[in-house]
Amino acid sequence: QVQLVESGGGLVQAGGSLRVSCSASGHTISMFGMGWFRQAPGKEREFVAGINWSGGNTAYADSVKGRFTISRDNAKSTMYLQMNSLKPEDTAVYYCAADKRPYSTDAFVAPAFWGQGTQVTVSS
Repeated sequence: QVQLVESGGGLVQAGGSLRVSCSASGHTISMFGMGWFRQAPGKEREFVAGINWSGGNTAYADSVKGRFTISRDNAKSTMYLQMNSLKPEDTAVYYCAADKRPYSTDAFVAPAFWGQGTQVTVSS
């Protein structure tokens, strides 16, 4: 079983930056891909970014390419999402997810485990 805990959300003005983190415990998370998803009010949860187990492969939604950067530190069992040039449409609850396919090269994670989410609000 994998437990995921997000942190670092908050309120930021448009054009600003924020970094959210996801700490993992309960299993050797370094074996699995991880990713970020988000859900805005009244909308479906959507993929934001993913990273494979080694950090060698990453993937991004078109809406965040060039603005967001996903990374991971396997020694700390932690994943990060650096968000720059934030827009009001980035406002959502951001969820951390982990895959359960060990040592996959795929950065488009198939979520098997979820965190509880952290709110990111971008004011105009």
